[in-house]
Amino acid sequence: MQSFSLTGRAQQLGRHAAAFLGFSIPVSTALDNILLALVAVLWLAGGDLRRKLAIVAANPVALAALAVFCMLALGLFYGIRYPGDGLRHLGKYVDLLFIPIFITLFRDARIREIALRWFCAAMVLSFIVAEMSMLGLLEGNPLLPRSTDLSRVLKVSITHGLLSALAAFVFALFALREPQWPQRLLFAVLALVAVKNVLLAVISRTGYLVLALLTFYFFFTLFRKRGLVIAALLMGAILAAVYGGSEDFRERVDTVFIESEESQSRWPSRESVTLRLEWYQQSLDIVLGHPLLGTGTGSFPRAYAETIKDQKSVSTTNPHNEYLLIAVQTGLAGLVLLLHLFWQQLRLSARLATPVETHLARGLVLTMAIGSLFNSLLLDHTEGLLFAWLTGVLFAGLQSRDDQG
Repeated sequence: MQSFSLTGRAQQLGRHAAAFLGFSIPVSTALDNILLALVAVLWLAGGDLRRKLAIVAANPVALAALAVFCMLALGLFYGIRYPGDGLRHLGKYVDLLFIPIFITLFRDARIREIALRWFCAAMVLSFIVAEMSMLGLLEGNPLLPRSTDLSRVLKVSITHGLLSALAAFVFALFALREPQWPQRLLFAVLALVAVKNVLLAVISRTGYLVLALLTFYFFFTLFRKRGLVIAALLMGAILAAVYGGSEDFRERVDTVFIESEESQSRWPSRESVTLRLEWYQQSLDIVLGHPLLGTGTGSFPRAYAETIKDQKSVSTTNPHNEYLLIAVQTGLAGLVLLLHLFWQQLRLSARLATPVETHLARGLVLTMAIGSLFNSLLLDHTEGLLFAWLTGVLFAGLQSRDDQG
């Protein structure tokens, strides 16, 4: 009896620790790591491993995530890399291993709701910090990023932009779900605050694009084809107003069109579009040279350095494109497995427990799939953990076809 009580308590604490990650992910990397270790320990201490493994085996999304990680683990046994880079890079993808764990922990609809509410609370805190920073009330605060260009928020610009775009989508879905007008109005206002954060609090071209795509998807779900027209008019009006009223936003958008001149510069900015296109081209050349299995996990820094050693090119340890980074390390085999993971999420989203979870799952895939074109999101701590955590939250509620019937 005592053993059962202890394992039951461990399971309960593990579920709440996993739910609280929704708050920590937008706020603190250190707290993330503490909670992840706690979740892993409590998951094991909770016992009932046979049932948990059966849940994982029956969930295609969990299996797809495991397949991607296993391919990366296999990549340690071949290829080229600098000493220590293999395990270091594999460790950055360990969040994928938590997807099956989260799926077993978030089976209860109530704990899934608590988890999403924690995420909403963290984003509200992030918005308050951003607003206070823009008013100059947090100047020099040691808890914020030190770079003056990124000092307004708890996370760096790209990360905050993506989090805010996804939060705007979550708040909009919650507003749509609420039957009472006071709560509906509150979530609608929070969605608009999140939009403001994407466009004005930080400089994130990826965030702009993700916000636009999520807006189109949201209105399409409401009004089908007419929704696309409404979204286009709405986004056009908002972007035109912000472009005219914000110098930072205008400068960031303009650079997309004028940075091609940097191709003639001896020292182009590491943020330039031209430089990123060069990284993409060089990375693609590496993939074409090792198409099937790539050059091994953790090999990108060395493989890229050797590719450009006789060229006047700017080196990088990250191509700022998750698809290319996976393909360089694990070839087309790894890339296909990553795309398979995204496809399984889209394919199975209609079988999730609620409409909010269905639409949020599709929004998550849109965010990651598009954002990964311009950033190595799975390699980045916050974005990679958010993807793993939210995938676990949502697909823990996956229903069988019999349940749907």
